[in-house]
Amino acid sequence: MTTSAFDEAAAAIGTTAHLDVPLAPFTTYRVGGRAAVLARPHSVADLERIAGARSATGLPLIVVGKGSNMLVADAGFAGIAVTLADLEMSDGAEQAGFVVVTYGDASEIVVDVPGAASLPSLARRLASAGIVGFEWAVGIPGSIGGAVKMNAGGHGADMAAVLVDVTMASIGAPGRLRADVVAADDLQLRFRSSAVADDQIVLSARLALERGNAEPAMTRISEIVRWRREHQPGGQNCGSVFVNPVPGEVSAGLLIDGLGLRGLQIGGAWVSEKHANFIQSSPDGRAADVLAVMEHVRSAVAESTGFQLRSEVRLVGFDGVTSVGESHR
Repeated sequence: MTTSAFDEAAAAIGTTAHLDVPLAPFTTYRVGGRAAVLARPHSVADLERIAGARSATGLPLIVVGKGSNMLVADAGFAGIAVTLADLEMSDGAEQAGFVVVTYGDASEIVVDVPGAASLPSLARRLASAGIVGFEWAVGIPGSIGGAVKMNAGGHGADMAAVLVDVTMASIGAPGRLRADVVAADDLQLRFRSSAVADDQIVLSARLALERGNAEPAMTRISEIVRWRREHQPGGQNCGSVFVNPVPGEVSAGLLIDGLGLRGLQIGGAWVSEKHANFIQSSPDGRAADVLAVMEHVRSAVAESTGFQLRSEVRLVGFDGVTSVGESHR
């Protein structure tokens, strides 16, 4: 793509677009290059301008979200990256912390939450209000939209278990942005994946939860946070790297650990000593190092066990490659 295409896209998007912006601060790996164009929409009208810019220029587009399952190439991303942190709903409430609760029959509560809402923050807000069933999300560093796309989960639960429907818009075509309500059953939610496309934005989601007691819910929150601190590393990582090849039966972490790969280091990236399915990056590390560790681990597991691990991490800017491997045996 030419520089003129980037300039054209930024001009079409308007004041919410910025040229040549580092993407590392928008990801939990904190490595990688720059986005040719970064768009920070504030409204649906801004999203419509982004869709028009994409159509006019043909530039690739990604929705960044919280960046917790993304590795950006050191060369950066030659396209339009969209972050929803500043997006407001039609009533003016910021997505980052706005929660609408409607009460259903008996003990069920349907919670309407913004797509950009932080999972840990939302889990705490709900628990403190005595709304239970979402405590498991407190340890997942992502957004509601990203959690829907990946069918995020942990501690015996996932999005598929609580999701009612989503309001979703596609920025893959120009013109007035149409928001459609899509039932959870139509999203093809499966273990750590779904049918949500890269150019689709989850504007909001409805979750089916229950009335409960705030005290035990907050206790459960504390237990999950403590467990994660004891068993998972902090620092620069994206959480679990590989999908369990047979959910509930075969663990990617145990396969990696069984080969003695904890501590394996390439450049500024290494397999965590604390959890074998985590790959860490140093502050001065490179995305290429992280990818090299991923590929080494995947190759070693395949050679020794026959399992072809599929990565949960979305690769951005790696010459058309978007994921490390497929999950099959």
